[in-house]
Amino acid sequence: MAQERLQKIIAAAGIASRRKAEELITAGLVSINGQTVTELGTKADPDTDHIRVNGKLLKGAQRHVYYMMNKPKGHVTTANDPQGRPTVMDLLHNVGARVYPVGRLDYASEGLLLFTNDGDLAHKLTHASSHVPKTYVVKVAGTPKPEELEKLRTGVMIPEGDDQRGKRVRTAPAKIHQVREGDNPWFEVTLIEGRNRQIRKMFDAVGHYVEKIRRVKYGPLNLDIEPGKLRPLDADEVHALQLAASQKKSATPQALQSFAREPKPKKKRFVSKKKFSAGQKPSAKSASRKPRKP
Repeated sequence: MAQERLQKIIAAAGIASRRKAEELITAGLVSINGQTVTELGTKADPDTDHIRVNGKLLKGAQRHVYYMMNKPKGHVTTANDPQGRPTVMDLLHNVGARVYPVGRLDYASEGLLLFTNDGDLAHKLTHASSHVPKTYVVKVAGTPKPEELEKLRTGVMIPEGDDQRGKRVRTAPAKIHQVREGDNPWFEVTLIEGRNRQIRKMFDAVGHYVEKIRRVKYGPLNLDIEPGKLRPLDADEVHALQLAASQKKSATPQALQSFAREPKPKKKRFVSKKKFSAGQKPSAKSASRKPRKP
């Protein structure tokens, strides 16, 4: 086998995602033929080189597996939690491979979460330039005004981290429309980026607290299982997800604004008011004909 980047080899072996593999390398936890390496550009041949990660010999590439979970509220999306809270890894049963979550849903959020040992695909899906859309249903306190929703669609400034006084960044345009009315309405929100606690911060920027978040779609995949359940993706779903991750999407301001633009309501078809005798139906032609001007 030809030489490949070390982080790609580690990800293919199911040890960690490519991003996590890079952290292992820079931390000095990876060696090739007995020599510790810390350069991310290092290459190796998994068939001939002895690669160790944290002292354990790499056994080669695993068969890639892909799963969808309906993450319940009250679980963190990490392998372990210093505070002892339940993690999504506690919900994995009979998977038959060491898999990792693709991206994150925060502790209070729920919905569609992907798991895989395919480090390449996970890297593509979570990379900032992928623009794979993710759709959520969101319940907020109070009813945002039309001008506030328009701000969210075009982009608002939010804190990059948890510090409200720290660096602020502008969100990319988003699709937002109301799906349920009430004192605390529900909205469908589609993002093409995945900043930390982004939706909560976006609505907070226009003065509304987010009460619930559930992710219902990830690229071509729709959530179709009960909370806490897990199912494997079929071959067609994996292929569709790979296509979504590999397509080059334009990130020009015009393209992003077009993404966020709300669809125009369909025009009602004009039907002539011409009277017909009992039992007589208008023809398709007469039904669509405009009345003559007097």
